[in-house]
Amino acid sequence: MSRSPAQTAALLASPDDTEAQFYEALQQADLDHLMALWADDEEVACVHPGGPRIVGLGAIRAAFAAVFERGAVNIHPERVRRLHSGDCAIHHVLERVQRVGEPQQAWVIATNVFLKTALGWRLVLHHASPGNAGDVQELVVDAGTLH
Repeated sequence: MSRSPAQTAALLASPDDTEAQFYEALQQADLDHLMALWADDEEVACVHPGGPRIVGLGAIRAAFAAVFERGAVNIHPERVRRLHSGDCAIHHVLERVQRVGEPQQAWVIATNVFLKTALGWRLVLHHASPGNAGDVQELVVDAGTLH
């Protein structure tokens, strides 16, 4: 079912909405849905864990198509930290990943950057790095009062 631009914008009303749909598309191996979440800009970028920087919609589509050849990605965002300023939002995410049929899980540390557009909040960067079980514990120091 095709959505109008207004319907699509309503579904992407916040960075959280767009991020939820991003992880849903990964879990369903839905390449068209996943690509509809990206900003229409050739400077968008993606980095898969341990991989090179992938720039542009065509290259990102090809990279995710290769990922989906192995099936859906059982990935769950956890411990999301958010920084939101004007028309830009940055989410630092701990991703719990488990391949279907495999008992062990992996951890990935990711940064998702969103930009508010006329068509709703769109993804402009997904940067993921390999993590480990120790990353579940965050190191947080109270910054105190800044002067």
